[in-house]
Amino acid sequence: MKKLKLNGKLLIITLSSIVLFTQCACTKTKVQPLYPIDNNGQNTYTYNWAALADSLQNKLHSDFLAQNGKYYAQDNAGNQTFHYWHNAHAVDVLVDAYERTGNDVYMQRVNSLLTGMRETNPVRRNTLINDFYDDMGWLGLSTLRAYDLSKNTLQLDIVKTLWQDILTGINDIQGRSLGWAKHRLYFKNTPANGPAIIMGLRLARSTGDQHYKDTAVMLYDWLRSNLIDPVTGIVWDGVNPNNQGGMEKAIYTYNQGLFIGAALEMYADTKDKKYLDDAIRTARTSMRSSQVAPGGILKPEGQGDGGLFKGIFVRYFVKLVQNKDLSESDKKTMVNFLLNNAQKLNSSGINHQTLLISPDWNSMPAGTIDLSTQLSGMMLIEAMASLQKEGIVQ
Repeated sequence: MKKLKLNGKLLIITLSSIVLFTQCACTKTKVQPLYPIDNNGQNTYTYNWAALADSLQNKLHSDFLAQNGKYYAQDNAGNQTFHYWHNAHAVDVLVDAYERTGNDVYMQRVNSLLTGMRETNPVRRNTLINDFYDDMGWLGLSTLRAYDLSKNTLQLDIVKTLWQDILTGINDIQGRSLGWAKHRLYFKNTPANGPAIIMGLRLARSTGDQHYKDTAVMLYDWLRSNLIDPVTGIVWDGVNPNNQGGMEKAIYTYNQGLFIGAALEMYADTKDKKYLDDAIRTARTSMRSSQVAPGGILKPEGQGDGGLFKGIFVRYFVKLVQNKDLSESDKKTMVNFLLNNAQKLNSSGINHQTLLISPDWNSMPAGTIDLSTQLSGMMLIEAMASLQKEGIVQ
């Protein structure tokens, strides 16, 4: 949860080109009502998640783009503050839309945002290097997804640069693992190690370079041994937060999703069922935990950094739903969990007139909405659109 940076050759996209693609060929479209009327056992409505996702993408670009066109600003009310890690997830959301639609406008927005982030980065101007290792991990993950779809080597260069800087945070305090930040190398947490695990394994597959995998496996073993409840699979936040030992056992939604994602990457790489079992155990516990999803709906964690947490959970949870080796019973339960959250968000957490999203998916948005909060809801709607496209949901 934090700050920002970038380096080297980035594609040069001018501000005028940003203006050219601010409008997508999409219109504001409402999804059908939450609980359709049952007509003799027949559902009379079909949810059009893709239409809502398109409308929300337009809303993001029209209401959250900074006045200088270089990044997405803090909120929809004119606060122009730049948040590196929020924009890292904005890259991910744009990639979601590109992957779903194939519309080049979204990849153009990705490239312009990466350029704008590099130029705006207050930590080390004209680079994407940041003081927070987790933040660089998030940007590395989103940019690597873009590269895997576009094969633009400039994007891969960014990811490799970020990875090299992330490696400088690995140390032996509390066991060999990745520190949270350059000024707090002693604090070892899930938000730093989780993205690095996923990023390393994906980089190894994208490049064929084994050293990325070796680092990721080491970090996974540390994370599983230190921050995962061995009985329930619940994921704790970190160890040694103040350099005096001890644990930070706070339970955040995104940490659960991160471990699910890391375990799935290990499973994809090894086909060792123990890793799939790790992901399933944490997912099952998360769905029924009052500390993660009270009443079956992912809990509100405020705006600011917390606004992103639920969406990050969804991003990796949906990967488990899509895994072909998941049992039919688990798949059904998990699909229903996602549907319940998406339908609740659609009916109660999105104002369909303004297209703003609430930090609490059980209630309508009120007042200013942060970029982080908007992105989190978009991640769920994009996930539902993808599942609908695949025929996993109707």
